[in-house]
Amino acid sequence: MRSWTTAAVAALMAIAAACGSPGSARDGVASVEQGFPIGILLPDWNTSRYETFDRPLLTQRLKELCPHCEVLYQNASQNSAAQQSQAEALLTSGVRVLILDAVDSIAASAIVTNAKSQGVAVVAYDRLASGPVDYYVSYDSERIGQVQATALLTALQAGGDPKRGKIVMINGSPTDPNVAAFKRGAHSVLDGQVVIGQEYDTPDWSPDRAQQEMEQAITALGREAIIGVYAANDGTAAGVIAALKGVGFAPLPPVTGQDAELAGVQRILAGEQYMTVYKDIKREARIAAEMAIAAATRVEYRGRPTQTVSGSSVGVPGVFLEPIAVTRENVASVIIGDGIYPAQEVCSTEYRQACRRAGIS
Repeated sequence: MRSWTTAAVAALMAIAAACGSPGSARDGVASVEQGFPIGILLPDWNTSRYETFDRPLLTQRLKELCPHCEVLYQNASQNSAAQQSQAEALLTSGVRVLILDAVDSIAASAIVTNAKSQGVAVVAYDRLASGPVDYYVSYDSERIGQVQATALLTALQAGGDPKRGKIVMINGSPTDPNVAAFKRGAHSVLDGQVVIGQEYDTPDWSPDRAQQEMEQAITALGREAIIGVYAANDGTAAGVIAALKGVGFAPLPPVTGQDAELAGVQRILAGEQYMTVYKDIKREARIAAEMAIAAATRVEYRGRPTQTVSGSSVGVPGVFLEPIAVTRENVASVIIGDGIYPAQEVCSTEYRQACRRAGIS
């Protein structure tokens, strides 16, 4: 159900052909008054934020800005070839702009080049795709790694000498262009301050793979040696914690995360996960939608001040937002206070007592 099949691509292309050629659909300048098709390409299902937040928030803001626009959406299920096919189908359907969260930043250059050759604008969303994209909005990935590592180091220092044992690093997918920056930021804080016993990259951000990697680390290092884990997001943190609990760690060592997924927030309240990184996806999606409408209608984006971002084949006007470290102490003010999840959803029966201890009623 989640895979983008050849048959589905063919069906969308057939519908597009019946409606008119893509060239005629993009003649002239796109008009908000008349509306136009907009494509959204998100990268995977393993990270719950994309379906829970990004997709609905992007769609809502696009429809607010352009009520007559049609929003077409696909998720690549962490398959760069599938994302390429999805992009081709959306371009054939006549979209005037793509909001692209690339599975693989290098492979996505073909999507960007193909779109630009047809006069279609591209907004790089959350991950910077290679090629001449029009705009980019994300968080400073190196800063996120620093925030995660600083929180982990603080937790280790609270327990004594941070070099008294070893930590394990469970990084994200090597095809994700943000991962190298996460790692670079984390190492800038941790190197020389802790002993890194094992380090892994986790294909597809897979929680199951993260669990296997953590099990390998426990076998290699010994249970007694591990005093903390850098996990790059909440999904990998879930796999790490499953591995730790599976061999009887009690209490669990501090484990980091990212994305403020509901399950991650609940693990923090329960004392299983030490922290996560909250990124204001509402603001990120709003900016991406505004950039997309501006690019499609060929006007300059005049929202939040931009800076020139390198890392693509050209300088790209981009916006970086600030990440926030979330621990048990500020779940109430950051997560509940910002309306990310209602208290009753976070404080289900299993977590009711943990919520009371954190001052959430």
